[in-house]
Amino acid sequence: MDVSGASGQPRSGDDQPTDHPAVPTPPPPASEAPAPTEDGQDTDTVGPETETETPDTGAGEAGADKAEADGTKTAEGPRDPATDPHETHRTLAHTEPPTGPTPGMAKGEPPRPPKEPGGGILMGRPFGVPVYVAPSWFLVAALITWVFGGQLDRVLPELGAARYLVSLFFAVAFYASVLVHELAHTVAAIRFKLPVRRIQLQFFGGVSEIEKEAETPGREFVLAFVGPLLSLVLAGLFYLAMKPVQPGTVPGVLLAGLMVSNLIVAAFNLLPGLPLDGGRMLRAVVWKITGKPMSGTVAAAWVGRALAVAVLVGLPLLNSSGGLGGGTEETGGMDTVTDALLAAILAAIIWTGAGNSLRMARLREHLPELRARTLTRRAVPVETDTPLSEALRRANTAGARALVVVDADGHPLSLVRESAIVGVPEHRRPWVPVSSLAQDLTDAMRVSAELSGEELLDALRAAPATEYLVVENTGEIYGVLSAADVERAFVKAMARPS
Repeated sequence: MDVSGASGQPRSGDDQPTDHPAVPTPPPPASEAPAPTEDGQDTDTVGPETETETPDTGAGEAGADKAEADGTKTAEGPRDPATDPHETHRTLAHTEPPTGPTPGMAKGEPPRPPKEPGGGILMGRPFGVPVYVAPSWFLVAALITWVFGGQLDRVLPELGAARYLVSLFFAVAFYASVLVHELAHTVAAIRFKLPVRRIQLQFFGGVSEIEKEAETPGREFVLAFVGPLLSLVLAGLFYLAMKPVQPGTVPGVLLAGLMVSNLIVAAFNLLPGLPLDGGRMLRAVVWKITGKPMSGTVAAAWVGRALAVAVLVGLPLLNSSGGLGGGTEETGGMDTVTDALLAAILAAIIWTGAGNSLRMARLREHLPELRARTLTRRAVPVETDTPLSEALRRANTAGARALVVVDADGHPLSLVRESAIVGVPEHRRPWVPVSSLAQDLTDAMRVSAELSGEELLDALRAAPATEYLVVENTGEIYGVLSAADVERAFVKAMARPS
């Protein structure tokens, strides 16, 4: 963002713009840190700063009196996200070495939602959405080929070894039907202007990765229902195609198998528990009734977990009792083990998917709390040849916790890295210029004060850095945003109950 018109003086931290550059009210200087807790850490911090007491020395009042004598009105700068509402403040002069980053996050990198595993083999881009085949698909394709081949041997024994080629064709055609199911979700998402990251065909079906939530429960219901609806339509088409085909032939067996498999896919996905489509439909209904999307997610997720337990216990019992079409006398020990294994895998997928749905809903619920304006640190401008000790003195006097290196005209050039300050011993700071500890500013490191939620995280991920310059829409400097503060706020938000 262009900041060529900025004066170099950080603006007020209030959400409303001021008519003049703000001069932060100088607090008293810090003298000593509080005693650590039993585990040696401050109880309300997860970051590189310590909390310091502020004894009354009169320096703060003297600075305020001087500002009034000069005719300059004092105003609050950006709210310091690490400062609590008590009579304490944090200073750059008394920083500690940064603690390690949150597990799963690179140091200095803003938090991000959990990543999915690798996409697999790219098969195409229908409607501009990449379709991947995961490596696990080949395992399930081999399993379908083996199982369906055994059934063909009983129905069409004259095929011989060729039955496995027919079975492989059935496996590919079945997953083509699954792809149509997922494309139905994708087309509906595109219709509702929801970005779709990719479609992935994998073990036990497919996944359409829609990156944003539907805006209304009605759209959520439609988005979930179109998938099973297309599976039912495909089952009907395969049934109509069977009519002119002679039973007991290869085409007749294939069409019958595809009809039954699509009916099973539709019925299974209509079960009312996350992560299944029926769970999303249940979520939409509860969302509509309560007016709270999170309530719908919680209800559907716990129904999904109940379904997982039912599958784990009920599926082997149902199959052994002949409820799925087989007689009890045909059930052997190996069949029982196979049924139990498949039921355990399916139950684990449903249980894990329900838990992931809860975590993603909590993430989306708390993301709007991450606002650049409220997380920004108050900053003071310093010129390139300013000694570090003098820059820290000015920052502490102003109650600021960030330094912006500016030129003679007040235009920002770089940001002093907090980690670099920590590495300079106190006795060397009078001889170290701030420019030697600064990171040059790029356009991507200029962040609008109006950003929040996913937009803020996307902006930070586009230019990984430890500090960012936060500017108003006019280009005026608002303050400095630390990636550590964003990470800390993200972790605290996710830890709070919904």
